[in-house]
Formats: sequence, structure tokens, C-alpha cells
Amino acid sequence: MEGHSITKVVLLACGSFNPITNMHMRMFELARDHLEDTGQYKVVRGIISPVGDAYKKKGLIEACHRLEMTRLATESSDWVMVDSWESLQPEWVETAKVVRHHYEELLEAEQNFDDVDTIKYAKKRRIEENYHKHRDGLQLMLLCGADVLESFGIPNMWKQEDIAEIVGRHGLVCITRSNSDPYKFIHQSDLLWKYRKNIHIVREWVTNDISATHVRRSLRRGQSVRYLLPDSVIHYIKEHDLYSSESEQKNADVVLAPLQRYTGASSS
Repeated sequence: MEGHSITKVVLLACGSFNPITNMHMRMFELARDHLEDTGQYKVVRGIISPVGDAYKKKGLIEACHRLEMTRLATESSDWVMVDSWESLQPEWVETAKVVRHHYEELLEAEQNFDDVDTIKYAKKRRIEENYHKHRDGLQLMLLCGADVLESFGIPNMWKQEDIAEIVGRHGLVCITRSNSDPYKFIHQSDLLWKYRKNIHIVREWVTNDISATHVRRSLRRGQSVRYLLPDSVIHYIKEHDLYSSESEQKNADVVLAPLQRYTGASSS
């Protein structure tokens, strides 16, 4: 359409990636097709940000291994990359802060100021101004599965202001699973309903329910996971002898980082 502006989009996926699967990579392709089919967006990049070790999820192996497996998985992609910033933080970082970090990084790269010293204040002001309005420029959207969307309703997992920041200011692309009903969940949440126009629901018609949990179970039992993960990731797992019964018990007695932070709970 003549005069119609196209918004450039960067998709950001946060999560454990323990390990990264073909479905994780497939989510990026599905989201790009969906957004670009609207005629309103051009997806220019995908970023995978594995969570740090301080998240304390049961069975979460070291970030250095998850980062390397994600790097291997993205080698075949010309637009999806892995970023290590979140993984390298000594404390768990809320997803809203991760989104904020990447959005500011993208704006700085987009603006490409020449004289950093003399425009430091102007650059900070420009970031803050653009933080609240995308105009026709760059937009960062959080890419997730329906399980993440539904986790917004779990007590003490998310701060309400963080959900408002992620969905209201940036936007969410949610890939549905066969047994999920994201529309019903959005309808039942006043906060998500308020920002419903910023939530893009993508239905995967070719059912693919690859789960990292199921993959780890198969690996513990010595069963094949070929065609569920990239071959390079499988080779890395075997080379480093990852995912055993022992590793699955890691953090078993530790309270998940968000619950520790928002309720004051601690490990037993």
C-alpha cells in the first residue's frame, strides 16, 4: 500500500534452553511468517537469551553449556543469534530488565551516533523518549510459548508492572501449543485484556510439541533424540556427558529465583 510504513521488528526469546530444541528455532520462523503476513512488520533479527544459573530452576545445567548449544543451534540461521548478557549476570535478571537492556542496545546501534562523548546525554534522552513510543521505527517483541503467557497468572512469578512493560510497551508474540487456549487466558486477565492488541497469537498448524523436559528424560534413559535437536547440539551433549539423573536433581531443593525475590522464600 502506497505510503504505508513497515515497522522493523526484533524478536527476543528468553528462557532456559535446557537444551535448545528444533522447536525453539521453529518458533522464530513461525513468528516471522505471522508478523510479515500482516503487511505491517519486517522481522530483521531474532535474539535468544538463555537465563543465568541464578534462576535456580530444577535440572538447569550451567549457562556456559546452554550458551554453546544455542550458538551451535543458530549457526544455520542467517537472522537468529544468541546473546550472552543475561546468562553472564551473577544474579537472576527479571525478563522486563532483559527486554529493556536489548531494546536500549538496539536503539543505540540504530542511532549510530559518531561523537559518543558529546552526545551521551542526548543519547540517553533519545532512548527514554523512544522507550514509550515505537513510531515507525524499530520495535522489540518478546517471543514465547503459551506456557510463558499462562505463567503470568502464577502468583509471585511476575510483577504486574513488568507484564505491563513487556506487553504494553513492546509486544508479545505467543506460539500456541496443542493443549493451550491463549485467547481464553487473555480474556480472563484484565491486564492482558488491556493490552490485547499488542499480543500476537500464532497457531502452529503442524503440531510440534517438542519439550526440553521430554528431551532430557530421553537423554537420561539413553534414548535417541535425533531430529528433535540439531545434530551439532546432540554431539555437544554427548561430548560433555550432559543431562544425567544427577544433573536433573540440581536445584531440586532450591526455591525458584522469582519466588525467592517476590515472596522472601529461601531454599530448605
